[in-house]
Amino acid sequence: MSGVARDQDVDIDLGQLVRAVWARRLRILAITLVGAGVAFAGAKIMSPQYRSETRILIEPRAPAFASTQQANDASAGPLMDELNIASQVQLLQSADLLKKVINDLKLYNLPEFDDAASGSAMSSILVKLHLKKNPLENPPEERVIDAFVERLQVYQVPGSRVIGITFTSKDPKLAAAIPNAMANVYLSTQSGAKLDSNSEATRWLEPEIEGLRQKVSEAERKVAEYRTSHGLLQTNGTTTFPAQQLNDISAELTRVRGDKANAEARAQAVRNALSSGEASDTLPDIMSSQAIQRLKGTESGLQSQISDLQTSLLNNHPRLKSLRAQLSDIRNQIRQETQKILASIENESKVADLRASELERQSDTVQANSARAGEDEVGLNALEREANAQRQLLETYLVRYREAASRADSNSSPADARIVSRAVEPVDPYFPKVVPIVVVAAVATLIMSAIVIMLAELFSGRALRPTDASPETIEAEAVVEEKHVPQAAPIAAAGKPVQPSMLAVVADEEDTIEDVKAAEDVPEDEPEDDNEFSVASVADYLTGSRAPLAIAISPTGENGSAATVSLTRMLADAGHRVILIDMTGSGYPTELMAEDPAAPGVTDLLCGEAAFGDTIHGDRLSDAHLIPQGQSDVRRAMRGVDRLSLLLDALAAAYDLVVVECGSADVAGVSRLTRSRDVEIILSLPEVEETIFVALMTEFQAAGYERVVLMSGGEGAEQALGRAA
Repeated sequence: MSGVARDQDVDIDLGQLVRAVWARRLRILAITLVGAGVAFAGAKIMSPQYRSETRILIEPRAPAFASTQQANDASAGPLMDELNIASQVQLLQSADLLKKVINDLKLYNLPEFDDAASGSAMSSILVKLHLKKNPLENPPEERVIDAFVERLQVYQVPGSRVIGITFTSKDPKLAAAIPNAMANVYLSTQSGAKLDSNSEATRWLEPEIEGLRQKVSEAERKVAEYRTSHGLLQTNGTTTFPAQQLNDISAELTRVRGDKANAEARAQAVRNALSSGEASDTLPDIMSSQAIQRLKGTESGLQSQISDLQTSLLNNHPRLKSLRAQLSDIRNQIRQETQKILASIENESKVADLRASELERQSDTVQANSARAGEDEVGLNALEREANAQRQLLETYLVRYREAASRADSNSSPADARIVSRAVEPVDPYFPKVVPIVVVAAVATLIMSAIVIMLAELFSGRALRPTDASPETIEAEAVVEEKHVPQAAPIAAAGKPVQPSMLAVVADEEDTIEDVKAAEDVPEDEPEDDNEFSVASVADYLTGSRAPLAIAISPTGENGSAATVSLTRMLADAGHRVILIDMTGSGYPTELMAEDPAAPGVTDLLCGEAAFGDTIHGDRLSDAHLIPQGQSDVRRAMRGVDRLSLLLDALAAAYDLVVVECGSADVAGVSRLTRSRDVEIILSLPEVEETIFVALMTEFQAAGYERVVLMSGGEGAEQALGRAA
């Protein structure tokens, strides 16, 4: 008998389960050995299966005699991407390729690939019961292909362009021969496809090239006839005769106009020298005259003689007069020669002018001819474009034809793949692996045996024990009851019984043994200075800690709530944005702070009867804000207590501090308010009693709330009550 009553709470005794398994260890060991032996015998009975693999690398390949340009064109061909490799995998598993391998190796004669012909007793029974289709109804070729596909595996090696071909067979030689045969057939098929493509290309290109040759000849003949009929003969291969003639006339006209301008400038320079009486021997045209040079030499000699005779003869001497007369005659001759040179230059200018006029007339004529030639060139250009297009297409077809004709041999068109690893005859069977099978079977048998024994113990009740049977548990429950005395019988304040908190409706009343043990370690020292826990001290502490949320617990009732109200007003008077939420059962903070005690509050918000903004009200005696208790049903409102954490998060983002007055609440109720333990817990006890303080401090610290502050009301609470009155 298990000794557990029908209506009694029970727990699983893990020690009893372990003891039951250990007591039957010999039986478990025997069952394990039997299972291992059966697995070993079954592995030995099974026919061995051998597996071998061939690997093919997919890559673009060109013949060895291909030129560099052709090799570059091949490398610039279709990219071997994942889809291309996957397509080659499917091609290796195509029915045509498999049939060719089967026929080449004559696999249809092997019993291994037609097990349905011999059949088995179990298979015959399933066929008669119409649970399995009769395999003999399928054609023999289809049965061989199905058996072949079951043993075949074609896959792409991850992260590469390598395809693996794996085959499993009872014959190790066949396991190696089939993958190699498949690789050879695949390569020959690919190479044959390229040969067929080249042959089709040459057959198609031959008549096309012949037709293009005739078209090119006809187009070039039309171009030549058009040039002759319209006089568009080329001079240097690119320019027509009229255009070249116009260019020559333009160049000659420019030169003649330059000569004319030069002659006019030279004549003007000579005129200026003659009119001003200046020396003209500096002008290039005067200096280049031989007569002028001789006259200048004679003039210089006469000047020298006159200078020499003036030193010894008088000015009226006949000799000097004769020399002066000769000098004057020489100068007149120089002037006359200069006039002749001027006339010659003016004649050059006139000739240049006449030449320019003639060239301009010729230019107008040639321009008219060139304009007509330009109009004729439009048709010529169209004919030349047509001829060039036909010629380029013919050259392209000729290149392709020569390339395709050069690859008409089987060795000139290798497949875009090569074998990188050939299958070899395997030595060890792929399946069955005797040692792993035996080990797995032994471990599985051991575990299943232990599980069966544990389930038997649980169903028999021997592994169950009542939860209150342990002496330690009974002692822990006694301590828990003692710990909850302050909350079970709260102290009255101001002659009124303490109302339970709103959170008491949803509070969890279960306490763990660990909470009780934690309570034993809490120090029980009383604070030495009462002022250290006054309302002002707690306000200073909250200001320094910058805590966003503070939860006030008032086990003694309304006097504790009054101290919390005093704390809120003190923080508001200090310039902090603070709001108090009334979660008490009595609604005493609402009575102290609200202008209208019937204003909508927390319960109305949780019941959906008031908007969030309508529940926030101002304190009638300070700048603090208040969310009252509300008028809705508390139990219905507390069904949505989980939404309070969202409400507190929203208020914490808008206010410096959110104070929640919970009245005489416990840890379970407070835990429903916030998802975090990083909050300030204020124990509002106007009159500190050691029993209540230690119990509450222990309970909250055991639940993970590390920041627990004691606040004794003192004068602050009395003043708050007085102001409320």
